[in-house]
Amino acid sequence: MKAELISIGTEILLGEIVDTNSAYLASQLPLLGLDLYWLSTVGDNRKRLLEVLERAWKRSDVIITTGGLGPTEDDITREGLSDLLNEKAYLDKDLEKWLRDLFSSRNMRMPERNLKQATLIPSSKPLHNSRGTAPGWWIEKERKLIISLPGPPMEMITMWEKEVLPGLKARLAGEVILSTTLKISGMGEAAVDEVLSPLLSSTNPTIGVYAKPDGIHARLTAKAAHEGEARNALDAMEAKVRVLFGDKIWGKDSESLSGVIGSLLKERNFKLASMESCTGGLFASIVTDNPGSSEYFNGGLVAYTRQMKTVWGVAEQTIDKFGMVSAETAKAMAAAARELLKSDAGVGITGVAGPTEMEGKKPGIVYIAVDCQGKVNLFKGNIVGDRLTVKQRGVTAALLELRKALLDMNPNKSA
Repeated sequence: MKAELISIGTEILLGEIVDTNSAYLASQLPLLGLDLYWLSTVGDNRKRLLEVLERAWKRSDVIITTGGLGPTEDDITREGLSDLLNEKAYLDKDLEKWLRDLFSSRNMRMPERNLKQATLIPSSKPLHNSRGTAPGWWIEKERKLIISLPGPPMEMITMWEKEVLPGLKARLAGEVILSTTLKISGMGEAAVDEVLSPLLSSTNPTIGVYAKPDGIHARLTAKAAHEGEARNALDAMEAKVRVLFGDKIWGKDSESLSGVIGSLLKERNFKLASMESCTGGLFASIVTDNPGSSEYFNGGLVAYTRQMKTVWGVAEQTIDKFGMVSAETAKAMAAAARELLKSDAGVGITGVAGPTEMEGKKPGIVYIAVDCQGKVNLFKGNIVGDRLTVKQRGVTAALLELRKALLDMNPNKSA
């Protein structure tokens, strides 16, 4: 069945918000055997919305809209669907009661304008919103299906999971498409593609190669009549890819690099500390994004100036001889962080975030040292990009270097 997504909102067209809803839904549709062929974005204009809806109606079996279900004048999704199907909207008394009770439970007065959110058309059924005031719409007409979801991501995702998925699974029958993504470090996109070449001729499962900020991703996709059959095909292909890349594969699907690092540290009963300069604490921030990170992360130091580096244990002679941006200073920072914060592993990051040179070194130069119980790994990077890019990619490089060092500390290499 052909599916189409329509994102509604002028704020998306103006770049004021990023359309994460479409990315999420695009990842969900294949699991139901729905082929997504088209994705559109339209502003809060009733005439243009109708044009987009009419085009979708002619070519798609399943149409999913996000956004435009609010109470304000520029929330026009309901009006657009009414126009499309030539049906008149009416106030649903059950929805009105639910809406008034919702506001009352929050000790708030409900503006009468919110009654717009309690309207339906004859072909529509309401989808409950447990996180907001905008019910969705489910419409079945002339063998077409239209699903209208709210714009706020948490409202949209909750409604999709609780209200829409069960209905779609009961209604749809057909091929199931499953995907998995393997994340690879230490190789460029062309090199990964070359290694995968013996497998790329496969038509089911298929393999796609994509460059991402945390490395190269190999996306495997299998299609079959049943989920079990698709899963078996996917698992068999994944096993072949893992043979080709070994421990260069650092993660899978939704796994984050910092989460994988956390698991490695816990497996080895290691404590981690860091001292950062050019990344300004971003390394520590990302490491602590994971719940339970206090089990393995003792702390991080932001030593942005020469004075703070020396206060926390970097020898002045090292800086005098080699400079603040150098491999030797990165080593000294890693060792100082490990010793001062009584940890098994220390990470030192120094470099030039830009936009100007420092100590005669160009922006983008980054030195990273990982000190695991006295054994030191060094990395020098030359990152192209603006200040934020240098910081973000510098942290990614530091995490990858830390993973490499932790694997080397354990001959079993369990990750």
